[in-house]
Amino acid sequence: MTAPRPADPPSEDLSRLAVLHGVATSYSPSPDRSVTASATAVTLTLAALGVDASTPGAVRAALAARERELGERLLPPTVVGWGGSPPAALAALPEGTRLRIDTEQGESRADADGLPPGVHRLTATTSDGRTATAHLIVAPPRLPTPAGRSHGLLVQLYSLLSRRSWGMGDLGDLAELAGWAGRSLGAGFVQVNPLHAAVPGAPTDPSPYRPSSRRFPDPVHLRVEDIPEAAYVDDPERLRALLGRAGRLREAVLHKGALIDRDAVWELKREALELLGEVPLGPGRRAAYCDFLAEQGQALEDHATWCALAEVHGSDWHRWPTGLRDPRSAETTQARNGLMDRVDFWSRLAWLTDTQLAAAQRAGLEAGMSVGIVHDLAVGVHPGGADAWAQQEHFAAGMSVGAPPDAFNARGQDWGLPPWRPDRLAESGYAPFRDLLRALFRYAGALRIDHVMGLFRLWWVPQGHPPTEGTYVRYDAEAMLAVLVLEASRAGALVIGEDLGTVEPGVREALRERGVLGTSVLWFERDWDGDGRPLPPDGWRADCLATATTHDLPSTAARLTGEHVELRDSLGLLTRPLEEERAEAAADAGEWLSLLSRLGLLHGTGGGGDLSSEEAQIQAVHRFLLRTPARMVGVWLPDGVGDRRPQNLPGTWDQYPNWRLPIADAQGRPVTLEDLAASPRLHALMEVLREGGT
Repeated sequence: MTAPRPADPPSEDLSRLAVLHGVATSYSPSPDRSVTASATAVTLTLAALGVDASTPGAVRAALAARERELGERLLPPTVVGWGGSPPAALAALPEGTRLRIDTEQGESRADADGLPPGVHRLTATTSDGRTATAHLIVAPPRLPTPAGRSHGLLVQLYSLLSRRSWGMGDLGDLAELAGWAGRSLGAGFVQVNPLHAAVPGAPTDPSPYRPSSRRFPDPVHLRVEDIPEAAYVDDPERLRALLGRAGRLREAVLHKGALIDRDAVWELKREALELLGEVPLGPGRRAAYCDFLAEQGQALEDHATWCALAEVHGSDWHRWPTGLRDPRSAETTQARNGLMDRVDFWSRLAWLTDTQLAAAQRAGLEAGMSVGIVHDLAVGVHPGGADAWAQQEHFAAGMSVGAPPDAFNARGQDWGLPPWRPDRLAESGYAPFRDLLRALFRYAGALRIDHVMGLFRLWWVPQGHPPTEGTYVRYDAEAMLAVLVLEASRAGALVIGEDLGTVEPGVREALRERGVLGTSVLWFERDWDGDGRPLPPDGWRADCLATATTHDLPSTAARLTGEHVELRDSLGLLTRPLEEERAEAAADAGEWLSLLSRLGLLHGTGGGGDLSSEEAQIQAVHRFLLRTPARMVGVWLPDGVGDRRPQNLPGTWDQYPNWRLPIADAQGRPVTLEDLAASPRLHALMEVLREGGT
């Protein structure tokens, strides 16, 4: 059997054209290896950017046009200034060029010195009469360093059921958790999964990382009883009946081994919210709702319109009648007018959810938290969802975000998320990114950015091709970071970048320079440039959130016992013999336990130096995290009760109940929020953090 012929590499002209548009022609899966992108991948990626490279002649014409454009351009579409200093791009303007800057604050200025933070309009006019305009983003030099160290909890909200939940955790539970953790545990934050709006319709993709919209939250998280209008419904018996059905859903999860069923929860909540929607808002509530509509403007109208149209035509706008695929068409306007009651319903749900999210953040701050709720920004959106419909001019048609092949996944990854076009972002002054961040910072004390490396570059996979047939596309990282720092500083919020895995050189340094914290997970922190052994605490970086695990990794108990290997073996996911995997996992855990013992951290609940006590080992892991200089230390909430199961097992779809498991104890019994609050084991672990790891 002959090996497949390698794909044709790009020609010299095609390579030059690609570089001028930020499209990579090669990538390095490891420092000592370079892989050339195929000509097909480069050509299709350029096409998604509006560049015809289909023939040698087209390549030559596009190359000449691009070189001419760049040679004649006075200013790029967006320029960046830091801390009031003039943007570097201005130094390249011809001598004698006059400037006019119309600031966000309504002033007009003739120079760029000392500009206030904001997004301004810059006009440059040369002495020979040429004129150029650009968006000017001025951001503080960096985000402030967190004042002191904080510790907190990490939790997938749906998994945190209380005795009041409707079958999955909700925003009432989040507010209760934040208030309790702040007051009783001394926690400074609670980090949750993305709460973005999901694509409606059953069965819904349970993953919170493939939403319909990142701009607006999901009303499935509402605590219905906390909505004031619930007290005034015309049919209270019907609402009570829904509460009874919700109670049976909750009991099935907590006591009968049922999985969390988001679709069933939403079916009940939607019926209840329809009842509440019939209750007129009081004058104060009506005024607050109108303010929200005015603040959110066109974006909310688009989102609610998509939701209303999806009820009629299905949740993939590509299959809608042709006229409705354009959010600005006359057909869409006519359809919106005909569905105004439904548009108002979905707008009201966005407002109600925003209100409860703000209440959860307020509960944390009032409980003494220094940060409050840390929200999670997914890397992208569903191609058929609301954002992709409303902002389609900013997305690259026919492309999906993923990851190239590496040592862990020889086939690469396709995440099914359309990427933003960097050229359109720059032309708009990064308006979609600015608006997204501003919306999330309304109720976030900090924002975790999933795959933060995407601010610099993303792996684009052409539709219909395997992930191996993709290539990297570069974004203007300086502009993306300027927007991020600007909006976070306005909100007084922290930013945490998820920078795990392969990160190109310079990325972590650029993030640190701007005050963006990284993510450090115990099991990955080894001396990779030396002997490969566990990195001692003084070798860790300070500007990070340090944790023992994440939602995509085994729980600490499973990691220490090796149970995660048995789970993957039972699902046929191992790529090597079971005994080999077992031995490697045992050696990995053994090295860490040995280091914990040498540092004198292995003590507490299990007695002095009792290596066999799981609880003592988990406490020791967190004592270790406190020995590092990390500014934030997070505890995976299921670790506090000995949960064995990961919330998500990458590489599985229906083989494992991803995103559908309630928090459980070491025996697999679901644990409610009330049980957590009374758990001696959780209190003992959190006491370790309160005492500073002694």
